[in-house]
Amino acid sequence: MDASFLYLETETQHLHICALLLLDPATDGAAYSFDAFREHLDRRLPLIPQMRRRMREVPLNLDHPVWVEDPEFELDDHLHRWQIAAPGGKDELADTVGEIASTPLDRERPLWEMHVIEGLENCRIAVLCKYHHATVDGITGADMLMQLCDTEPNADRAVPTEKWEAEPQPATWKLLTDAVVRFPGRAGVVGMVPKTLGMLAGFARRRHNNEQGMALPLTAPRTPFNKAIGPDRAVAFVESDLDAVKRIKKAFGVTVNDVVMTVIGGILRTYLDKHDELPDRSLIASVPVSVHDKSRHSEGINKVSSLFAELGTEIDDHAERLRAVSAANRHAKSEHETIGADFLQDWSEYAPPNTFQLAARMYSALRLAEFHPVVHNLVVSNVPGPPMPLYFLGLKVEGMYPFGPVFHGAGLTVTVLSNNGNLDFGFIGCRELVPDIGALADAVPDVIDELLVAAAESS
Repeated sequence: MDASFLYLETETQHLHICALLLLDPATDGAAYSFDAFREHLDRRLPLIPQMRRRMREVPLNLDHPVWVEDPEFELDDHLHRWQIAAPGGKDELADTVGEIASTPLDRERPLWEMHVIEGLENCRIAVLCKYHHATVDGITGADMLMQLCDTEPNADRAVPTEKWEAEPQPATWKLLTDAVVRFPGRAGVVGMVPKTLGMLAGFARRRHNNEQGMALPLTAPRTPFNKAIGPDRAVAFVESDLDAVKRIKKAFGVTVNDVVMTVIGGILRTYLDKHDELPDRSLIASVPVSVHDKSRHSEGINKVSSLFAELGTEIDDHAERLRAVSAANRHAKSEHETIGADFLQDWSEYAPPNTFQLAARMYSALRLAEFHPVVHNLVVSNVPGPPMPLYFLGLKVEGMYPFGPVFHGAGLTVTVLSNNGNLDFGFIGCRELVPDIGALADAVPDVIDELLVAAAESS
């Protein structure tokens, strides 16, 4: 699964994920200097050994790449400093983040970067953490970030003090030998075929019996952002009050995720209607689902499945949309259980690297996403975050906005993270397809307010 994110990456489809941290150095009297920040990060690196690992390909791509410690690791290759014209506001910060997100990571080095952005209004600092999806998923990314955070401003966490030296590099002959030993295991893909056919038959049987299930891929309506994507990214972000969302949840007897999906459905309805592009059918979101606690696979970083959910964009009334989204989510989760936690991992285990990479490049170059039915309209991810105040390398975290990758055929991704009483929304899209992405973020408070009114009327 980790390797598949490498194979799927092309010149226009960048498969890194980002987290934007807004930091307030003035809180609790903490001082800021870039040199002190760098020194603090350098001290913490021993707690995160994967930040010194780089990818090494197997000769002839006979097997998936392996992780090795980088003997030439230099922190300054990964830590970058930006200065925007003070006082930089939200729009200027979003433009800078979009520029950083538009550049792929260097595969000759460990697959991460950290960008410190100075010059923001009110003397704030922003840090954009950028990791390749091959190195983190939602759960492991949050765990990695927590190694750089504390619950107190001047915490002195114990870290190893001995000088770091990279482990010896595996010999080329060893990589080839291991690949040859593993090669017969690829015959296991044969066993996936009947399993997949049986799953599809189950879907067909349930639909024939008029049973409710999750939205089906390849049935989504086409929108302006369901095309082949370019390399440039646009981002927007906004915070909301988690307590307000919980009040809506309680009034309607639904989940926080149901409310989040309804809000996203509402802002997309307004956005598409404004552009005269609103379909008469619901948009379908692909929703990543963590299976860390269910997977039988012990190796690998990414342990994720995916379900497809309707966003109720065809429904104008917010309360009615929330009830419809909640029902659709229940049916989707129930049917998703029949797929199994390891279905995607099992298929990706047998993917031939050369074939996978060639297919991804051809799909991108030929813009094939524009010639088949829409698989899904966008990706929506809701990630649980810290419920308490955090300090990132000694500086108070005021906001934490996540941005996932965007894909050909689905040039918009929305990620939501709970953070110390807030819900922080991060929007990222292909700049060509969603040039006014800020309008989506700006609409979030209005939809939540309208749902609060509906919640009051229902109680």
